[in-house]
Amino acid sequence: MKIAIYGYGNLGRGVECAVTAAPDASLVGIFTRRDPSAVHPHTDVPVYPADDILTYRDRIDVLVICGGSATDLPAMTPALAKDFNVVDSFDTHASIPEHFARVDSAAAENGHIALISAGWDPGMFSLNRLYASAILPDGADYTFWGRGVSQGHSDAIRRIDGVKDARQYTVPVPEALAKVRAGENPTLTVREKHTRECYVVAEEGADLGRIEREIKTMPHYFDEYDTTVNFITEEELLRDHRGIPHGGSVIRTGKTGWNGENRHVIEYSLKLDSNPEFTASVLVAFARAIFKMHSRGVTGCKTVFDIAPADLSPLSPEELRAKML
Repeated sequence: MKIAIYGYGNLGRGVECAVTAAPDASLVGIFTRRDPSAVHPHTDVPVYPADDILTYRDRIDVLVICGGSATDLPAMTPALAKDFNVVDSFDTHASIPEHFARVDSAAAENGHIALISAGWDPGMFSLNRLYASAILPDGADYTFWGRGVSQGHSDAIRRIDGVKDARQYTVPVPEALAKVRAGENPTLTVREKHTRECYVVAEEGADLGRIEREIKTMPHYFDEYDTTVNFITEEELLRDHRGIPHGGSVIRTGKTGWNGENRHVIEYSLKLDSNPEFTASVLVAFARAIFKMHSRGVTGCKTVFDIAPADLSPLSPEELRAKML
């Protein structure tokens, strides 16, 4: 499986690392919108200008698109799906149906396969919500994120005029998490489940009040949450917010029995030292799956719900039955 990377930020660097750990994959190139001579990969993989991507169409089995969900992926993924099998990590939940429709049209019309919204949420958390709700139909779902750095939300802040750099932490409300784990089955608003902490380095002379208002009122990202905006120096950001940890839990509480007398709690949780490296590892696993599916003639856009678990693994069906089942 010959993989190429489109975009070489934190996520692209994570994909480079994840491909080296995959026994059935090789990295054939990195495509960047920057000057290729300014990009220094960890491995000796060649770096090309993004504008030259079509020249290498026949050398790439799966193109992993490593852009931001706010402005990059809505344009990049449909455009690139016309010429490549692609995977992205689009994570604006409310816009997934619209994104899916655009990518499906582009991929299906040109005989390619695309998988959108792979990662841990959406992605692995999505799968666990599906499994748990199918097993416990009489119940309720809860998803908690953090405490950790959200790449998508941090990127959205950085797109605001006057922002030089930023980190956004998603923080579960401890009281809400405790009630769910105790099986109390509470009804919680978005605001009652999480808070958002923003650490922003502003450009010199920027209007801090305007930046704060734009953050707190940003649809799909901050407008429904209690959000704190902290303006700090670049030195403070590098010193205190260097890493990109994250994690969270998907919890379903439910009842079984003729009178609902037996209660159950299903929880899937992640604790991640590196959000981009983990997300990249998920992307490479799903790249493997769509590579297998395309070899069987499958085209169009897919999500994690459409992928057979066996297609994610480099192991044979016989090995899976012996080692995993």
